Amino acid sequence: MTRTATRIAEALAGLPTTAWAEERPWEPWGMHPMWGIWGVWGIVMMLCMLAFWGLVIAGLVVGLRWLLTLGREQRHDAALDILRQRYARGDITKDEFEAKKRDLS
Repeated sequence: MTRTATRIAEALAGLPTTAWAEERPWEPWGMHPMWGIWGVWGIVMMLCMLAFWGLVIAGLVVGLRWLLTLGREQRHDAALDILRQRYARGDITKDEFEAKKRDLS
């Protein structure tokens, strides 16, 4: 053993055993000192964990949907837009609109 490790071991051996023990013994079916007020902290921590993982999963779903729709942006056909505008203004009739629309498709 090195000199430092020996000093640490001697210091730890000199501590009273009560420093390492809990203040009161823990019964397996009783209330543990870390449970707080009748186990409320356990419930709060469980709800926080559920909220955290819910946000992580929701973020992944939104991110994946955004990535998948990124390449599929709707493309606007300029010729079809002009044709619709001409029909809306009354420059062409419905039959002409339908015929030209079939030609463009």
